[in-house]
Amino acid sequence: MTASVPADADIVIVGGGIVGVSLAYHLAKRGATNVLLLERGQLTCGTTWHAAGLVGQLRATLNLTRLAQYTAGLYANLEAETGQATGFKQTGSLAVAQTAARMEELARGASMARSFGLAVDILTPGDAKALWPLINADDLVGAVYLPKDGQTNPVDTTQALARGARSRGVRIIEHCAVRAITTARGRVTGVRCDAGEVRARVVVNCGGMWARDIGGWVDACVPVHAAEHFYVVTEPVPGLAPGAPILRDADACSYFKEDTGKLLVGWFEPKAKPWGMRGIPESFSFEQLPQDLEHIEPLLAASARRVPALESVGVQVFFNGPESFTPDDRYLLGETPEVAGLFVAAGFNSIGIQSAGGAGRVLADWIVDGHPPMDLWDVDIRRCAPFQRNKRYLHDRTVESLGLLYAMHWPFRQAESARGVRRSCLHDRLAGQGACFGEVAGFERANWFAPAGVTPEYHYSYGRQNWFEHSAREHAAVRERVGLFDQSSFAKFALVGADAEAVLNQICAAEVAVPVGRIVYTPWLNERGGIEADLTVTREAEDRYLIVTACASQTRDFHWLRTHIPEHARAAAVDVSSGYAVLGLMGPRSRSLLGELTDADLGNEAFPFGTSRVIDLAYARVRASRITYVGELGWELYIPTEFAPAVYEAIVAAGARHGLSLAGYHAMNSLRMEKAYRHWGHDIGDEDTPLEAGLGFSVGWSKPAGFIGRAALEAQRRQGLRRRLVAFRLSADEPLLYHNEPIWRDGQIVGRITSGMYGHTLGRPLGLGYVAHPEGLASPEWVAAGAYELEIAGRRVPAEASLRPFYDPAGARIRA
Repeated sequence: MTASVPADADIVIVGGGIVGVSLAYHLAKRGATNVLLLERGQLTCGTTWHAAGLVGQLRATLNLTRLAQYTAGLYANLEAETGQATGFKQTGSLAVAQTAARMEELARGASMARSFGLAVDILTPGDAKALWPLINADDLVGAVYLPKDGQTNPVDTTQALARGARSRGVRIIEHCAVRAITTARGRVTGVRCDAGEVRARVVVNCGGMWARDIGGWVDACVPVHAAEHFYVVTEPVPGLAPGAPILRDADACSYFKEDTGKLLVGWFEPKAKPWGMRGIPESFSFEQLPQDLEHIEPLLAASARRVPALESVGVQVFFNGPESFTPDDRYLLGETPEVAGLFVAAGFNSIGIQSAGGAGRVLADWIVDGHPPMDLWDVDIRRCAPFQRNKRYLHDRTVESLGLLYAMHWPFRQAESARGVRRSCLHDRLAGQGACFGEVAGFERANWFAPAGVTPEYHYSYGRQNWFEHSAREHAAVRERVGLFDQSSFAKFALVGADAEAVLNQICAAEVAVPVGRIVYTPWLNERGGIEADLTVTREAEDRYLIVTACASQTRDFHWLRTHIPEHARAAAVDVSSGYAVLGLMGPRSRSLLGELTDADLGNEAFPFGTSRVIDLAYARVRASRITYVGELGWELYIPTEFAPAVYEAIVAAGARHGLSLAGYHAMNSLRMEKAYRHWGHDIGDEDTPLEAGLGFSVGWSKPAGFIGRAALEAQRRQGLRRRLVAFRLSADEPLLYHNEPIWRDGQIVGRITSGMYGHTLGRPLGLGYVAHPEGLASPEWVAAGAYELEIAGRRVPAEASLRPFYDPAGARIRA
C-alpha cells in the first residue's frame, strides 16, 4: 500500500537511487527539515543495485576530483556515523597501458593528479605485476597506481545514506510513483503522485534513466539515454589476493574488481547497445536485460589476455543491466533553465556511485544557498542545447558515449556519432575548400583546412597532429596578411526596451551607457565577484543592445540574462542567434580588402577599434564591428543569414589579391593564446574574479548604480590577490601543453595550466594558468621573482612567466 504523503514539503526529490538519497542526506545535513523523497519502487531498484561500486577519485577537472575525493571520505566514515555497513574498502586502483600513447595519457593524468593533491605513482610493467601478480605484463609499457581509490557496496551505501537522512527528519516513501510536476508562471509548485498532490518550492529530478521523460513533463531538456552494460562474475580465482586494487585495462575496454575471492569483470566497449528507445517500463525494478554472449565474447577474450586466470575459471554470473548516458559523458546537475525551482541530478554515465556523495553535497548547497558552491560548469545542465533531448540524437550518440569512457582521451578529439546537427549557411562552401569540422553544442565549425591532396580528417596524438602545419599556415596568414573565419556559431541575444540600458548596466561589470555604435567587452559577475559570462555588448540604438557570446554557453548565458531582468522592467531579451551569420576578417590587410567591397570609411579615425556600424558590403547591409579575438586589425561582420553566402563569395573573390586564407578555430586558438586572451570555461569561470584574471580594465568601478558583484570586487581590491592568471612560454618547442599541467615555482606546485596551445609566431608551446601564493599575496613582484617549470607527463620543463601577453603586449596591432 502507498503511504500517505504530506500536503506540503520544501523540497521533493523524485527518485531513490544513490544520487537522490545522497541529496536527501546532504540537504538534511544543511538543515533542510521538510524534505520528501518519493520512489516509484524500492530504493536502488533502477540501476544503483547492479552497479560495480568502483570509487575512483581522479576526474577530468579539479572540482570534479574534489567531489570524488569527498565521496570516498564520506563512504569511509558512513558506517561509523549511521551504524549501517557500506562495504567500503580503500584498495587503490591500477591502470595499465599497452601502448606508448596510452602511457602518455596515463602519465599526463598522473601529473594532473599531483596538481590536484592526489597520491599517485607511475609504475614499470614489473612494478604493476608485483602489485597485481595475476596480470600478464609482457606487453605492457607501464602503469599508474592511485592508492586512495576503492570500492563499496552500492545498495548498502545507499541504505546508510537513507538511514542518515531519516535520522535528520527526511521522509522517504517507497512504492509511490510521481505522475506529474506542477508549475505556475514558469516556476515549480509541486508534484502529483500516487498518494495525492504535494506542494513544494523545489522539485529535484533524480530519475536516472527515466529523467528525460520526467523533465519532458514540463518541457525541460534532460538529455539522457540508457545503454546496456555488461559484466561477469567468476567463480573463486586461485591466487587472487584479497583486497587487490581495482584493475583497469582501457586498451582492452576492461575493468576488474576483486570481491570475496572472485573477479567482477566489466567492459566499456567502443560500440554500445542503446536501450529503452520505446520507453522504459515503469515496472522495471531489480531487473536484468537479456544476455548477448556474441556481443561480450571478444571482450571477455581481451580480458583473459590481461588476466590469463580467466581462461581456466568458471563464470558464475553473466550480467546485463542498463545505465544512463549523456551526449558528452558528463552528468547533469543544477537548476533547469526552462523551469525555476526544478533541479536535476541525473545521467551519471556509469560513475554514479563514485559521484553520488559529492554531487549530493554540492546540489544541496546549490538549493539551500541559491548558487553552486564551486565552479560546476562541466556538469551544469545549462550546457545542454534544447535539441539534445531529441530521441534519435540521443540514441545515435549513446552508441559511442559508453565506449568513450575507456577510449583514448586525445587532445581535440571529436565525436564521431550524431554529427551535422547545426550547420552554418556557409558549411558546404567551407567543406568544398577542405574544411575539417569539429563540433561544439552540436554546431559544426571549421577547425582547420586541408590543402589539395590532403584528406580533412584527424589523426590524433599527444604531439603535433596531422593538421598542425596546415593550421600554422592559417595562423601565419592572419598575422602577416588576412584570414577569414566563419564565426556563425556565436550566440547572439538582443535586449530591447526603454529600460535596456539600466538593466544591462546592472548585469555587466563594464559601463554600457555608451554612445550608439560602441562595443563593450564585459564580464557578467555573480554576487561573489566570479565571472558568470565573458562577452561583448554592442549598442545598436538607444533602446537596443546586441550581446554576443560563445555557442557553448548559449543556454546558460541567455538564462542568466533572462532571469536578471527585473519583473517590471521595460526590457525583453530575444535569442537571435539563428538570424545572423558571422564572418571574421582579420589581419593587417583586412582594411584594404574590406575597402574594395564597401564605400564606408574604414580609416582609424573614422572607424576606431571598438566601433560597430551598419555598412554596405557587396549587395548587403552588414553590421561591421571592429573587434578581435586574434590580436590583429580586423572586423566581425554580422550578416542576415540569407545574405551571408553572397557576402562570403564577394570577400573570397576580392581576397585573392590580398593573400586571403580561410582559417579555422585551431588557428584562432593559437592566435588568442599568443595574445593571452582568456577563454570562459577554461581560463575564467564563476570562481575567478576579473582582478585575479587580469581583467580589471573591464570593470566600471564608478558606475553610479553599481553592478552585480561590485561589493565583492571592492573587498578583494582592498585585501589584495592571493592568485593571478599568468601567461607561460616553454623553453623548448616540445612537448605540447593542453590543460591541467602542474605549475612549479621554485620547486613547489603553485597552480595548473588552464589552457594551452602552440604559438606559431612565437615558436613555442604557450599556456595560461593561475599561480597562488601559498602563504601571502601573489603580487606582480612575487610572480616575476619565481623560477617556473611546467610538468608534462611526469617531466618538468622550464618556462617563462609573464603577466603581459608575449605577442604585441601594448596592443598596437589591433589599433593600427
